[in-house]
Amino acid sequence: MLDIRFIRENADLVQKQSEQKGYPVDIQSLLQKYETRNTYLRERENLKQKINEISSAGSRPSEERIVDARKLKEQHEVINDNFRKADDEYIRLLKGVPNMPLDSVPEGTSEADNKVDHEWGEKPHFDFQAKTHWELGESSGLIDKERASKVSGSRFAYIKGGLVHLQMAILQFGLSVLTSEDSIKKIIQEFNLEVASKPFMPILPPAMVRTDVYDNMDRLEPREERYKIDGEELWLQGSAEHTLGPMYTKEILSANELPIRIVGYLTSFRREAGSYGKDIEGIIRMHQFDKLEMESFSLPEQGLEEHKLMIAIQEYLMRQLKLPYRVLNKCKADIGKPNASGWDLDVWLPGHNRYLETHTADFMTDYQSRRLKTRAKKSDGDMVFVHTNDATAFAMGRTMIGIMENYQTEEGKIVVPEVLRPYMNNQTTL
Repeated sequence: MLDIRFIRENADLVQKQSEQKGYPVDIQSLLQKYETRNTYLRERENLKQKINEISSAGSRPSEERIVDARKLKEQHEVINDNFRKADDEYIRLLKGVPNMPLDSVPEGTSEADNKVDHEWGEKPHFDFQAKTHWELGESSGLIDKERASKVSGSRFAYIKGGLVHLQMAILQFGLSVLTSEDSIKKIIQEFNLEVASKPFMPILPPAMVRTDVYDNMDRLEPREERYKIDGEELWLQGSAEHTLGPMYTKEILSANELPIRIVGYLTSFRREAGSYGKDIEGIIRMHQFDKLEMESFSLPEQGLEEHKLMIAIQEYLMRQLKLPYRVLNKCKADIGKPNASGWDLDVWLPGHNRYLETHTADFMTDYQSRRLKTRAKKSDGDMVFVHTNDATAFAMGRTMIGIMENYQTEEGKIVVPEVLRPYMNNQTTL
């Protein structure tokens, strides 16, 4: 959430930017509730001080003082109850205010207004009619949705044979890059960045997250997209960063250890509510999917450069796979509530004759860490809320879709990208 001091000093700006992001908040009501809450807080503390003065008196209190103390305690209970109600309402309103977008975020009211920053790679031109990944996967027996539907319902699939090896190869390749300081240095040099070359620590994170923690990440909504565990305050996460981001909840990190970079691999779950009829063929939009996800925790002055690094890593990985892509700067209405900036990378699909989102990169500044209470202690003793970033390293299903459609042959085979062959016993085709 935002710092209330920033909101007080920039009320009109916060109101305007919130509306542009698509969140109809009432900043004046929030500030009024904040003042009401503070009034009750001052009254509560004053009453508490008077009660303490009576209790700490050395001599036996008179009957009159005992009566006064009893009245003060009754007043304290009433004021404290009023404070709790006002504070709860204040926090509710404060949580509803989205993060402020960076100046570099374009104006816009929907994803249609996202700006293409640049494209990379040559789109393949085949001497035959390009097939979709679904046509390739179904005909070769690599994807089986029919049997999966009997077991789990729609939007599930059995991934089989060579595609399983391909997914594991993508995973191993991604980890080999992200956990290597030499690789990070190479990316920093190639994209002319000014960041530390510290590698990512690999993690297998939990697949479930508590309700309060999910809410503090500000990733619980929209709840209709999430799967809740019946009878428990636990949810299946919708992406690995949902349980990577709160890893340091209520902790004070040393500035010397920042940035902390972690990369987690996890099977994730989404209901895909409202998307029925969209991308129903193949494995583009599934209820269950696997991702390799990056997360970083940094000092405020490092946050934006971490964001740039993650976008550069995404580009580097796709260039190594030699997949044509485009990079989009997402507009205010599409970056999401906790984001100050958001970028997408889309792979070209010749079988579908369109682009498909494979990567996102989200920069939250200190919006999440305020709710998570994740701070850093600087060398001068100052305490600051850390900045958080998360970004896709590989969405396994969608990366395989990109490979299948761009590396297909007329015979319906799939050529394995050269960079992945060492992880597949030098297999060249599926």
